Amino acid sequence: MKIVTTEQMQRIEARSEKAGVSTDALMERAGLEVARRVRRHLGPLAGVPIVVLVGPGNNGGDGLVTARHLRQWGARPIAYLALDRREPDPKLVLARDAGVPVLRASDDRGLVKLKSALGSAHMAMDSVLGTGRSRQIEGALKAVLSELVETRSRRRDMRVLALDLPTGLDADTGDADPVCPAADVTVALGYPKAGLFAFPGAGLVGALDVVDMGIPAGLDGDVNLRLMTAAWAGALLPDRPASAHKGTFGRTLVIAGSRSYIGAASLAATAAGRAGAGLVTVAIPESLVPAVAARAAEPTYLPLPESSPGVVSDEAGTLVLDNMEIHDTLLVGCGMGLESATRSLIERLLYSGRPRPPTVVDADGLNILAMTPDWWDNFKPAAVLTPHPGEMARLTGEALGRQLQNDRAAAATESAARWSKTVVLKGPHTVVAGPDGQAMVSPFANPGLASAGTGDVLAGTIAGLLSQGLGMDDAAALGVYVHGASGERVRDDMGDAGMLASDLLPHIPRVIRDLKAVPL
Repeated sequence: MKIVTTEQMQRIEARSEKAGVSTDALMERAGLEVARRVRRHLGPLAGVPIVVLVGPGNNGGDGLVTARHLRQWGARPIAYLALDRREPDPKLVLARDAGVPVLRASDDRGLVKLKSALGSAHMAMDSVLGTGRSRQIEGALKAVLSELVETRSRRRDMRVLALDLPTGLDADTGDADPVCPAADVTVALGYPKAGLFAFPGAGLVGALDVVDMGIPAGLDGDVNLRLMTAAWAGALLPDRPASAHKGTFGRTLVIAGSRSYIGAASLAATAAGRAGAGLVTVAIPESLVPAVAARAAEPTYLPLPESSPGVVSDEAGTLVLDNMEIHDTLLVGCGMGLESATRSLIERLLYSGRPRPPTVVDADGLNILAMTPDWWDNFKPAAVLTPHPGEMARLTGEALGRQLQNDRAAAATESAARWSKTVVLKGPHTVVAGPDGQAMVSPFANPGLASAGTGDVLAGTIAGLLSQGLGMDDAAALGVYVHGASGERVRDDMGDAGMLASDLLPHIPRVIRDLKAVPL
C-alpha cells in the first residue's frame, strides 16, 4: 500500500480526472466508504446521534456525503459547518434533502448548539480541513476544535473519527496544531498520508483504516513509499517444503556479545532460529560460551580466542574469516563493545574485501563503522544496516536533528542510496529503505519495544530470514513487520510497560504462522 504526500495525492487525483474518474465521483465513493466504517464501529445506526464537523473544502464535502448516507441508514447526524462553505454547494443541498440538519458556527453564538450536540453524540466526525491545513488554526475554527477536544476529555464514551487525517495535522511532516483533536479512528481516503506516521501527529491518529475511493489503478507509479501490511508480509514469507532438512533453511553466523552484554548474543541467535533459520552458530569470546549456552541451547558455538576474559584477541578475526564462507548470513555487532580488538575484528570482517555472505550490521558494528570517515567507501558490498536514530546520526556524521526525527523516510532513503545499503531506521513506524529509492514504513508504534535487547531480536529476525534466501530489502522489511507484530501480541497480553526483549521470542513463529493464513 502506497503512502503519499499532499503533492503526490494532488497529482494522483488530477490523473484520475484525466482517466475519467472525477473529483465528484471520488468524493461520493469516499463518503460512502467512510459511512460504512462508521457503521462498523458503531453497530446498528437507528437513532444514533452523530455530529459531523464540516469544513469549507473537499474534506468537508466528504463529510457531507458521509452524513447523507448515515441519515439514509437511520442514524441522526447533524452537519455542523465549522467554516462556511462556498455557494452553490451541491453536497450540502443533497445532505439537507436527505434530512440532515445543518448548523453553522457563524450563527452559533457561544457555540451553544455545538455544545448541546456534542453532549449527546455517540460519535464526532472531523471532516474540517484534511490535507488543506496551511497555517496555524485561529479564530472561530480554533474555538470549534477546542470545544471538540474539551468535550472528548469529559466524555470518554464519545468516539472521534477523522476523515483522511485529524484537522491540524500536517499531512507531510506530522506536525500538529495545538488544537488538533486526537482521533480514535482515522479513515484515510485512497492512500494514507506521510504525516500519519511521523510524530507528534502520529500520536493523534488512533486506529488507522484506509478506504478505496475509486482511484483507477496505475496512477501512483512515481510514489516510492509503501506501508507494510499483513497481506504483503504473508505473501513474502519463504516456503517451508515438507521435504526440508536444516540445511534447506540456511546457516546463520551471529558474531555478538561481550563481557558487558552477554544477553545480546542469546537474544539475536534465538531470534534467528525463531524466524526459521535452520542452523545458527554464535561466535563469542570463549569464556562467555557457558553463560550464553545456558540461555540458548539450540545454536552451535564458535568460541573466539580472548585477550582478557570476555574480550576477543587479535586472532579472533582470522578464525571468523575462516568460518565465514560456510554460512549463508552474517550478523555482526550486537553487544560486542568498542574495545580495540573488537574494532579490529569488525573492520577485518567488513573491510577485508573477501567474499562474504549477506550481512546484517547492528549496534556496535554500526558504531565502529561510524569511526571511519567515509566508511561506505571501504565497506562496498551490499548489507543491511539497522541503526536507531542516534546510530544513524553517527553514521551520517550529522546532528540528530529534525530530518532524522520528522522526515525519517527521506533520511533513510537518501542514506540507503548514498551508501548502497539497505537501511532499517528503527523507532516508532520503523522505515526500511533500499538503495533503489524504494522504502517501506512499519504500521507499528509500540512504546513497549523501547527497552534493552529488542534491537538484538530484530537483527536476529532479519538475519534468520536472510538465511532462508530472501533478498536484503525483503528480509529487512519482513523482519521489521514480524518483530513489530510480535510486540503487539506481547502488548495485548501484558501491556506496554515492563515488556522484555525475550518476551518477543516465542511470538515470532506464531506471527509467521498466522501471516501464512492471511488472504492475499
